[in-house]
Amino acid sequence: MRKICLPPGLFGTLRRLALDCAATGLLAMPMLAQQSPHVGDEPALAPPLATDVSAKLTHRDVEHAVGKVAAWELQRSQPYFDQDWTFAALYAGFMAVPEAAGGRTYRSAMRQMGENFKWQLGPRLSHADDEAIGQAYLALYEKFHDQAMLTPTRERMDAVIELRDEKDHPLWWWCDALFMAPPVLARLATITGDRKYLDFMDREWWITSNLLYDQKTHLFFRDASFLGKHEANGDGLFWSRGNGWVMAGLARVLEEMPRDYPSRGKFVTQMQEMAAEIASLQGSDGLWRPGLLDAKAYPLPEDSGSAFFVYALAWGVNHGTLDRGRYLPVIEKGWAGLLSHIYADGRFGCIQPIGAAPGDYTADASYVFGTGAFLLAGSEVDRLAR
Repeated sequence: MRKICLPPGLFGTLRRLALDCAATGLLAMPMLAQQSPHVGDEPALAPPLATDVSAKLTHRDVEHAVGKVAAWELQRSQPYFDQDWTFAALYAGFMAVPEAAGGRTYRSAMRQMGENFKWQLGPRLSHADDEAIGQAYLALYEKFHDQAMLTPTRERMDAVIELRDEKDHPLWWWCDALFMAPPVLARLATITGDRKYLDFMDREWWITSNLLYDQKTHLFFRDASFLGKHEANGDGLFWSRGNGWVMAGLARVLEEMPRDYPSRGKFVTQMQEMAAEIASLQGSDGLWRPGLLDAKAYPLPEDSGSAFFVYALAWGVNHGTLDRGRYLPVIEKGWAGLLSHIYADGRFGCIQPIGAAPGDYTADASYVFGTGAFLLAGSEVDRLAR
């Protein structure tokens, strides 16, 4: 049993935060707000698994798998594109598809998406879930330099910075938010040359981290309401996808952060700490279970969290943040595990539906945010390929 060690006074702070958020309904917001009925499904009859994908780390094999999944998802989801966080994760994945796997096709689809939404973020002013779509907008701006792609996101983040009060409640009170908003702010700093976006992100990241990051396990609680919750085996309840969001957020923030930025070392350390823990928890099939510290309690792996882990680990190796000799075998095993859940038509399965904690699902369950995670993973694995 792993004991969770918290700094003095932190338990009380988190408990008060959880009660306050529950009283105001905040804890339900990321799960219940703006859910599209077309985010994903769990068909009663699963198609056969794919026989034309290979786990070999060659560009040809990696790009074939990425292209197969991307093509299926675009055809399924394009008529129902939304501005919410579920689709925002997919858009980030589409923007990362390698050129040889049809990258131009997916960038074109993303440009059309942005034009349809007039480059606007979601409606809630300072909610990270509604800011995640800005990642795709800013990536497109860097390609096409159309001011219309940039202005709404910049204006929104300016408003968030101006209105942010520094009272007891963190702005990003759930760990998923560290994927949603920080990469937008970090990329804005790169694009505009204005360090205020990076400084704001830096301050808010460590407010959230100080509340939710467990220094003993090197994992994040999903939010303050999970403090003290345990798995059936007595270990702490740490959600796979929640920690996947964080590691992917770390990778995307570090991608934009200057090497001489004062806090960069703290971000690198957190990435390295989490990577070491995640690698130690990898299953024999190369994947991770919904509850990270009680794998035996869950019959199926969870592919959205697993894909985010593979993405972050591969990014770390590609950028020299993680040791290649130590982590390449973990990445290879994880990539092979992910490919074992691709179906003949291109469906990517074994993805837990929208939630905030480990839950039930079927092997063929597929949701857009999980596909986005897979495409991000594939983009970095392709850089490792031979």
